[in-house]
Amino acid sequence: MNEPNLKERLYTIIFEADTPSGKLFDVLLFVAILASVLLTMLSSVHSIQDSHGTLLFTLNMAFTLLFTIEYGLRLYCSPQRARYARSFFGVVDLLAVLPFYLSLFIPSTRFFDVIKVLRMLRIFRVLKMAQYVGEADLLMNALTASRRKIGIFVVAVLSIVVILGSLMYVIEGEANGFTSIPRSVYWAIVTLTTVGYGDISPQTPVGQALAAMIMIIGYSIIAVPTGIITAEIGLSIAHQKTARTCSACGHTQHDADAIYCKQCGASL
Repeated sequence: MNEPNLKERLYTIIFEADTPSGKLFDVLLFVAILASVLLTMLSSVHSIQDSHGTLLFTLNMAFTLLFTIEYGLRLYCSPQRARYARSFFGVVDLLAVLPFYLSLFIPSTRFFDVIKVLRMLRIFRVLKMAQYVGEADLLMNALTASRRKIGIFVVAVLSIVVILGSLMYVIEGEANGFTSIPRSVYWAIVTLTTVGYGDISPQTPVGQALAAMIMIIGYSIIAVPTGIITAEIGLSIAHQKTARTCSACGHTQHDADAIYCKQCGASL
């Protein structure tokens, strides 16, 4: 009888964020994730690694053991263990601890450090607390609704950079660094997005004029996806306010937090 009760208590603490114990657990997990990622980043700095390598390794091992215990407890109290293990967050939880153990048998490489940085993805689990679910759903609905428009926009941008990159390849040529069409397309992307690395630059007057035109186009293009997503967010908010329908009179113009129908007064 004690084992199911223990599982239920652990499930409440670990998986449910709307309880005091669950909120405390999420806060502690949030701090642990940030600290472990910071340790991974510091370990990549050679001067810090050389002077504090032992301390960093010890702290990293402590965090890994902590995350291992947490992963084991999640498997233990999960009603459907296999489903949790195969889920997105289940895989992320496993990847949060697996690189450390692999590095004990395989010489540590930067590959394992990169995998450990995936612990940052676990923050999204913490942010799925009750007060953020509505905002997350709103943003997700807006992104989903705008996916076709964004897709068309991306295709249009790719077409522009291929055409302009090819023109620049013809205008400037290999002598000025535009050694191939793919390299010229890379330059067009860098210029269109106003990044401007400066590793390749046009030297002829015609090429510089084309570059100036691409820069101007870039400023106008950057605002397009922002406007599309913003418009969809506005529509999602409006939909949330009007989606509630009164079962008594069928009126739909209700605020999201309305309790009674504004038309007939019936309970929603």
